[in-house]
Amino acid sequence: MRAFAEVYLDEQFVQQAAAQIPWFHNCVILDKVKNNVEREWYIKKTIENGWSRNILTMQIENRLFERQGKAVTNFNTTLPTSQSDLARETLKDPYIFDFLSLGEEVQEREVEKQLVEHITKFLLELGVGFAFVGKQYPLKVGAENFYIDLLFYHVKLHCYVVIELKAGKFQPEYTGKINFYLSAVDDLLKSSVDNPSIGLILCASKDNVIAEYALRDVNKPIGIAEWQTQLTKSLPKELQTNLPTIEQLEAELDSVSIEIED
Repeated sequence: MRAFAEVYLDEQFVQQAAAQIPWFHNCVILDKVKNNVEREWYIKKTIENGWSRNILTMQIENRLFERQGKAVTNFNTTLPTSQSDLARETLKDPYIFDFLSLGEEVQEREVEKQLVEHITKFLLELGVGFAFVGKQYPLKVGAENFYIDLLFYHVKLHCYVVIELKAGKFQPEYTGKINFYLSAVDDLLKSSVDNPSIGLILCASKDNVIAEYALRDVNKPIGIAEWQTQLTKSLPKELQTNLPTIEQLEAELDSVSIEIED
């Protein structure tokens, strides 16, 4: 209780926010988060999303605060201000799909298949507001059929969200394809009360400068983010350099084996 009082000096904030979540949620935040701005953010998100203590712990350990709103987007030029701010905060970078079991030579369809099989965990990582519409969603344009990897509807943004999955590095031509899909969805699915559809390209890696150039003159709202199956890949560079590589671990194990034999 003393630690709580020392951290939260603003009595009004305590009454309006911290007091609205269970005591053990506050204990988790005090224990795992050292920055007050970040602590207040997790408290507000817990209230907004109704997180259990386990979900709150997972979001903190997966560093949601650092990832939220970090995707490369063109929302500021393609959406009204009132919608662009919410849309930008809806996306994150990277997305952590640590529930997937994938081999080295992974294919997009396998990623897609496993995401749908783990749809509850997938929706949790996407965030509040996403409703699953379908995978390989068919669109008939002219005389041809096209298939969207994953189609969602966002109940807060009031729009369709088209997700394209890529197993490799982002390529500029991906924006042309998803721009085409967005035009088709807006024409064939979007109703008069829906907002413009949003596209999200999820790649295994990307160069932010190339991503920004690829979106510069596109008139449809698109976000580009990375997906990862483990948090280690998204650690800050200064921490990554302190972690041993596979080669270093193997070398260390070999040296231990030699010492034992001697």
